[in-house]
Amino acid sequence: MSNPRKIALLGLVLLPILAGGFVVQQQEARDGARLLDQVLQIVSGRFVDSVDAAALYEKAARGLVRELNDPYSMLLSPKELATFNAQTGGRYGGVGMEIGEVQGFVTVQRVFPHTPAEQAGIMEGDRIVAVDTANARGWTTAQASDALKGVPGTKVSVKFLRAGVAEPIPVTFTRASVRIPAVPYAIMLDGKVGYIPLQQFNETATDELEASARRLVGEGAKGLILDLRGNGGGYLDQSASVANLFLNKGQEISSVRGRGGDQQVFYATDQPTAPTIPLVVLTDGRTASASEIVAGALQDHDRALIVGTTSFGKGLVQTVYPLDGGYALKMTTAKWYTPSGRSIQKERKLLPDGQFVEVLPDSMETDSVRKSRPKFKSDGGRVVYGGGAVTPDVIVQPDTLTTNEQKLLNLLAPKAQVVRATLVNYAVEHKNKVQPGFVVSKSWRDELYDRLAAQGVKVDKPMFDAGGAEIDRLLGSSIARIAFGDSTEKRREVSEDAQLRRAIDILRQSQSQRDLFALAQRQNMAMKQ
Repeated sequence: MSNPRKIALLGLVLLPILAGGFVVQQQEARDGARLLDQVLQIVSGRFVDSVDAAALYEKAARGLVRELNDPYSMLLSPKELATFNAQTGGRYGGVGMEIGEVQGFVTVQRVFPHTPAEQAGIMEGDRIVAVDTANARGWTTAQASDALKGVPGTKVSVKFLRAGVAEPIPVTFTRASVRIPAVPYAIMLDGKVGYIPLQQFNETATDELEASARRLVGEGAKGLILDLRGNGGGYLDQSASVANLFLNKGQEISSVRGRGGDQQVFYATDQPTAPTIPLVVLTDGRTASASEIVAGALQDHDRALIVGTTSFGKGLVQTVYPLDGGYALKMTTAKWYTPSGRSIQKERKLLPDGQFVEVLPDSMETDSVRKSRPKFKSDGGRVVYGGGAVTPDVIVQPDTLTTNEQKLLNLLAPKAQVVRATLVNYAVEHKNKVQPGFVVSKSWRDELYDRLAAQGVKVDKPMFDAGGAEIDRLLGSSIARIAFGDSTEKRREVSEDAQLRRAIDILRQSQSQRDLFALAQRQNMAMKQ
């Protein structure tokens, strides 16, 4: 029998089997739909408490998404969708304050630049006691946020309590389109090293980063540090354009592979802003998603030296599908890969309590674990590791606290909100009394102790003094930020930031990107001897 006839006969045999399988699938789908409909009807009609029909369907939809066992897939209500868009887009209608609950008051935690709140002179530590005609004492953060946000151009009246001011301070804001900055500041360190913290990948991340890089290079920076620590990601397209600031036109940035083998490849489409300046990228365990796309692409193309600790390991792509009624479904639809073909998704498992935990927690950076991971090669032949997350070229653990400092922070932890509020209030009082290079005195620490004790924070004085160095750091940072801004606070922290210090040291000794890699390799080898 000829092969074509064999194939034809096999086709005739398989056709009924395939058709039968399709019929079975259809029957299973009908049975499943009937089951869901029956359960909904019984719950709606017989449950001990009446359940709104719309709420019932929403609960069923949420349950379906939850049972996917994917921590990144979720059904978003209209309110949740608005919050999600504000967080990822970095823009919302409001007054420009970050708020939190402290001792029964909604308290200002941060004031964003160029916003109605900044223009009105609102300070960290101010407490909201009224919004329009409503008494805001005892409100939750969500209640206050809902009242303060609104259509740009509309007005909202707020009363604040401020430490040292007897009467509430009335302010009438005109709401504006508030933009949360992706780059809060960019500064020169050590005379010739530009430092840029990129905090999120919102819609303006690339523009802000490019402007900061151009300014620092124009001011004489001989190397750049891009700090992605704590950056949990954001828009996928922004990760590509951020990487393109440093990669040559035509170089691959990442690829996205979905169900059924569909693949989309992202390339650098423009000429880079900073194609050759020596570059270090800082990462840690909170560097995730879009941040890992950038770090992975720059590492694969030998464009940046990665310093710090292993990244989070989120190599999944979510797509947001608009639904009727203002709802949306955010669902994982693909995985992304670095130019060398590495998947950055770190292996995790689902526990009975619904939490996802890493299969290899806190061990990605040991030599034994790295030897078992798949190895890839960068453009220049350097070994880069797959199997989950971005492993730094130079591993630097953050500075650790002393035993006494750790004990003290553990004792203060249950009262963390009170401690922060007291710190902020004390810092506000020092705002106009210090110069940028101020030194925290023991008398300040003693005064803080007395204020904490008055607020019900009970710690033995000898224990407090034993961990005094950490208290002095917290005081110094709070006062510097409130008196002079984030950039001055960061300059004070350099001496306590081992990862940043190492990056500055490597850049200071290097004239080119190749020098960075050579120096890092020598240092890594020396540490293993």
